[in-house]
Amino acid sequence: MTVAELSQDLVWAAATALTVALVAFAIDLARLAGRVDAEQTTVRAGERADARVQDADRAEVLAGAGASSASPYGPDASGTADDAVADAPAPEPSRKAANIGISLTWLGTALLLVAIVTRGIAAGRTPWANMYEFTLVGAFVALAVFLAVSLKRDVRFLGSFVTGLAVLFLVLAQNAFFVAATGVQPALQSYWLVIHVGVAIIATGIFTVAFVTSVLQLLRDSRDSGNAFLGTRGWRWLDSTPGPLQLEALSFRLNAVAFVLWTFTIIGGAIWAEHAWGRYWGWDPKEVWSFVVWIVYAAYLHARTTRGWSGRRAAYFVIVGYACVLFNFTGVNLLFNGKHSYSGLNPGD
Repeated sequence: MTVAELSQDLVWAAATALTVALVAFAIDLARLAGRVDAEQTTVRAGERADARVQDADRAEVLAGAGASSASPYGPDASGTADDAVADAPAPEPSRKAANIGISLTWLGTALLLVAIVTRGIAAGRTPWANMYEFTLVGAFVALAVFLAVSLKRDVRFLGSFVTGLAVLFLVLAQNAFFVAATGVQPALQSYWLVIHVGVAIIATGIFTVAFVTSVLQLLRDSRDSGNAFLGTRGWRWLDSTPGPLQLEALSFRLNAVAFVLWTFTIIGGAIWAEHAWGRYWGWDPKEVWSFVVWIVYAAYLHARTTRGWSGRRAAYFVIVGYACVLFNFTGVNLLFNGKHSYSGLNPGD
């Protein structure tokens, strides 16, 4: 077995571990949904009992004690300090499935890291010079961001979705984007390949986790608002996630970090372009769409911080921005010819 073949096998091993992690996280959400149902039933029973109590003071005490938060991740960020005390959740039950999911995510991420390193050894260069390698490293960064955030706060509710996207990206890379491990064109033989493309991949990984968070924000907000479709029992797992405001705050922080990195990506790309082609900007398709991505996220950050565009409007901005990121990665590489056509899938790349 060659080093290149070992890399491919490790990618499949990582995808397998992440698939099992996805299932474990899904089981955890299902169990949390059952817990929420039980709590809501208890609260409704308590309310019926309160209605029969004649003593007003006693009824008020019981009503205050009965108002508990359904989410295991704490009260919504919009609540006051008193609300947080009143809405303190019951002691959290054992969440073995979620812990298994976290452990398998660490394992899958480690396997993917080794796959990326062995790919670089087989190619004799930095392993992010084409779409296949960019996809592998981008999935790794998204997983690493999820695991890093999970060390600071409980974000296990994102587990199924982050691992699901990672598995999708890895399978797509193996079946649609794969190219043999070889050298690169002279224009890519530069330290800027490490800096410029490396930072772009990190930004893309963070954008991915923020995108997942914003999608969950929209789903939770729609369910809370009484959406007929999302109000069915099949979506009751949404009640176990944090509130829309908490999800929006997390997405905003992630996007702010990724935006700074994307800004450096564009600046670094312009400097590299001057070294390689003698001009800083040439309206190449990749340059244009990288700038489009920057504009969308800049508008999102500006609208949210200065114009008060919060809630659903902010979440839609994030989704549009991530759609531009995906098109910049796939559509631009596959549909347009330019100086940045390094997908490796077309002759001459």
